[in-house]
Formats: sequence, C-alpha cells, structure tokens
Amino acid sequence: MANDKTSQITRRTVLGMLGSIGVVSIVGRLEGASGANAGSPNCVLTPQLTEGPFFVDEKLNRAEISDGQAGLPLRLNIYVYDANSSACGAVPGAQIDIWHTNGKGIYSDVPGLGSAEQTFLRGYQITDKNGNVSFTTIYPGWYYGRTSHIHVKARTFNAAGNETSEASTQLFFEDRITDAVYASNLPYNSRPARDTRNSQDGIYGGRTGLLLKLTGDTRSGYVGAITIGISL
Repeated sequence: MANDKTSQITRRTVLGMLGSIGVVSIVGRLEGASGANAGSPNCVLTPQLTEGPFFVDEKLNRAEISDGQAGLPLRLNIYVYDANSSACGAVPGAQIDIWHTNGKGIYSDVPGLGSAEQTFLRGYQITDKNGNVSFTTIYPGWYYGRTSHIHVKARTFNAAGNETSEASTQLFFEDRITDAVYASNLPYNSRPARDTRNSQDGIYGGRTGLLLKLTGDTRSGYVGAITIGISL
C-alpha cells in the first residue's frame, strides 16, 4: 500500500483500533432478511465488537450521508429490535449512527487523515415505530489491515435526553461482492489491491450474522439489509 498516498491509516493505527474493544450489548440476525424489517429475528447474542477510534458524534440527523463522495451507491436498511423482549419487538425512537470510509479508505473528521472538519459518510437516523432506519451512502473502501465494513452505534435516550443504553457493532460484506465492486468501479480500482479479506480480519472473526444481505449489481449499486438487536 506504499504507493497509495490517499489512504494514511497505518499499521499502528489499526493495532490501536483492535485494542480498543468497547462494551457492546448487540445481537444480530441476517438470515431471511429481505428489507429493513426482517420479521421475527432470533435473539442470539453476538460477541462484542470494537467501536473503533474514528467515531465522532457529529449529531448529523440525515439519511443521505455521502456528501458527494465518489463510489458505488449503497442503500442500507436496518431493523432494530429489543433482545430482552420475549417477542424481540421493534425498538422505536432509537438513534442509529453509522460511519465508514470513502472509496479511498479515509474517514472524515480525522485530523491525522487530512479530513478534519469534513463530515462525509457520517450521520444518524431515528428508528420509526416499526424499528426501521435507512441510509443512502456508498460502498466503503478499504484500508490497511481491515476488510470492508460499516460501523453502527445504537443509542436510546430518556425523556430528559439522558442516554439509557448504547451498543456498537460493525457490518460486513461478502468478499465476492467486494472484489467485483473494487474491480469495476472508481475510485476503488484506482488503488492497489486490498490486503485483508474477511477470513483475515481480526474483528470480523467469521461472524456471518453481521454480513449484509445485498441485492443489486456493480453498475447501479446495492441495497443492503440487516437486523440488529439491542439490550435495553
């Protein structure tokens, strides 16, 4: 990756990220998901995942987060349910933040990456009465030591605005789809080949329940769907 001057996330940075494991109460199920609301999920607790060092609480309430960044369009539909309820009922009113890199592997608003005060590919939505949120973004790029991924943080607040629960996780993509996207679209194919696939990623760790279910193609873009459960 030495020739890729646009991506400055170094081995030291990634090792620091792997060491910053946060407390997470999230469960997830993908099987059978065909849209934002995937029906009645199974409440199975997944191992905790790291938030990562690049969360910035920008307080950007928006569904369209691309900010004009070049890349293949991606619409992300997330259904959020309560893992503590016997029926895994929908969670309305939860704040769902997502953030990820641009097509060149850069996070916004990180001074060390030359993106200070920029807010591309960050934002949050509030789950509706059915526990659904949707975002319009782009397929994330890669950086050293990580497979392609999207960060998700779910928070709930009481009437006074005080946080009552928080959980973080990451969403992933099938390697065959990532390979096709990176081979046939700018700016991904202007960069060196990625150095880490799912099987080599220390955070993914074979958690197939966090793989996005995608429909679409490498020309028009994709729609991704997943269900996640939070422990309230």
